[in-house]
Amino acid sequence: MSVRIRLDVSYDGTDFSGWAVQPGRRTVAGEILAVLSRLCGTVEGLTVAGRTDAGVHATGQVCHVDVPEERWAALAPALVRKLAGLLPPDVRVLSATEAPPEFDARFSALSRRYEYRVTDAESGAAPLRRRDTLAWRRPLDLDRLNAAAADLVGEHDFAAFCRRKEHASTIRAVSRMDWRRDPDGTLVATVAADAFCWSMVRSLVGAQLVAGDGRRAPHWPATLLSRTARADEVMVAPAHGLTLVEVVYPADPASLRARAEQTRRRRDL
Repeated sequence: MSVRIRLDVSYDGTDFSGWAVQPGRRTVAGEILAVLSRLCGTVEGLTVAGRTDAGVHATGQVCHVDVPEERWAALAPALVRKLAGLLPPDVRVLSATEAPPEFDARFSALSRRYEYRVTDAESGAAPLRRRDTLAWRRPLDLDRLNAAAADLVGEHDFAAFCRRKEHASTIRAVSRMDWRRDPDGTLVATVAADAFCWSMVRSLVGAQLVAGDGRRAPHWPATLLSRTARADEVMVAPAHGLTLVEVVYPADPASLRARAEQTRRRRDL
């Protein structure tokens, strides 16, 4: 018998070739699987809420695995501590909890929230934040950024901002897209949606940055929503400024299966 375990994970993506296991490359999933296999023996079905690209970070990533029931019973009280001692310092398992069999880290999710950090300071990114903050060489206007962001909220076909996968829908429902300027002057974009397609968040940010520095009109990113293919003029913002900060799931475990079934359906406008 196996038990489904939910893992809440944080990592510095700088030195990883993304989340997913790749032969000959160092990945987040590869590191976690290696240690879990050492502790649990059989580990099956590692599934993640969001497969982050190379260089992208996470403070609120979620994944699930199935492990033998007897190993979970023996390890549960000390699993997080044991993982901390065995995993490399750029990836941490923050919690490990037993989940219902219906829990699916990917398909049960209601929403995912990312933040993107940018500094327009003349001095560039602070040395201690250089790994998670993009240095932008032009001054950025917060009002222009927020005007560009507001037009992108809602359910749209984001084909212009996605690297298309064959037979995959590019329709997504963005529930939040806004910018703030923190006391240290850093600009932080927050974007939340039910799901994202490949490169979507970084493309949205890239389009807004050129609106924020005055090279494009604030309404320009929204004009691209009429496109049915990727817009080549949209810059994909560098990976290191992006962090996955939260994944939200139904509070009622009885809703997990229904949510997963809904997520799997292909969407149309």
